[in-house]
Amino acid sequence: MAGVAEYIKESYIELTEKVTWPTWTELQNSAVLVLIAAIIIAMVIFGMDQIIGYLLNQFYTSLT
Repeated sequence: MAGVAEYIKESYIELTEKVTWPTWTELQNSAVLVLIAAIIIAMVIFGMDQIIGYLLNQFYTSLT
């Protein structure tokens, strides 16, 4: 049990003294960047889905 307590103690020390946390501005900038990237990726996937759906529809329509 002493090993677990030592692990928790060392983890706390590392999180409070050794980790460099981002500033609020850096955090906001990163969040905006992730949001923009997610929207762009979603739009690309949506566009690919629409194109593939259209092509498949044309293909199946031409078979009948």
